[in-house]
Amino acid sequence: MSHSYAPRVAVNRSRDGATPPQYDLGRILGVWAAAALPMAALSWLVAPALAAWLDGPTAWPRALVACLTAGLVWQGVLVLVLVRRETGSLRWRAIADALWLHRPRSPRTGRVGGRVWWVLVPAVLVVGLEQVLPSLSAPAGRDLGEFLRSTTGHDFLSGNWPWFAVIVVMALFNTVLGEELLFRGLLLPRMRGVFGRADWLANGVLFAVYHLHMPWVIPTALLDSLALAYPSRRYRSAWLGIVVHSVQSVLIVGATLALVLR
Repeated sequence: MSHSYAPRVAVNRSRDGATPPQYDLGRILGVWAAAALPMAALSWLVAPALAAWLDGPTAWPRALVACLTAGLVWQGVLVLVLVRRETGSLRWRAIADALWLHRPRSPRTGRVGGRVWWVLVPAVLVVGLEQVLPSLSAPAGRDLGEFLRSTTGHDFLSGNWPWFAVIVVMALFNTVLGEELLFRGLLLPRMRGVFGRADWLANGVLFAVYHLHMPWVIPTALLDSLALAYPSRRYRSAWLGIVVHSVQSVLIVGATLALVLR
């Protein structure tokens, strides 16, 4: 192990609240591009080509869901690769320290967990507010909720356990193992060196603009992402962003399960 690499490992392995090695602007944008550009290509280029190859009335939603799921899984793989290169280990302790996967810690009292988890309540309310605000309309065929409400969606998902499993994987990597792990677990703790105390704000902007695969959500995603980034930074816990972001995924999985059980 080289002398230049050893200090970085030592920093990352200290417990709760450690400051990981900081990224420069080029590295931050590079990780952002490694997540955003594949998702955009899969959504706008690969999914239409795949849909043209598939048969049936559900060719397009199957192609789109499969492509977005692949892009989200890639993000989880990317996080593990970068953590492995940084820490030299994929043991749980190394991953938890590197990605802020610890219970939230109050910056005022030092309390860990317990009542500190109540910060989730206003964060969830902010995300819920986003759902009632005016937003841009999705292009035809690109709204998963609309598909789930349609007769075609009902017929396709009824008893369809394999595709239910695909949607569960998509939801899991959307909010636990993919987007949140990359933006709040990997990037956010490494942005203070460039953005200072505005790192959470820059992280929220990057997360909103990341949605090139569905750009109509970017304006409202900014509000969502700030509700995810600020608590995660203030309480040094990526679990806060993961839990808040997962509320939407739980609703989607629940609605899909209801259709499968029909």
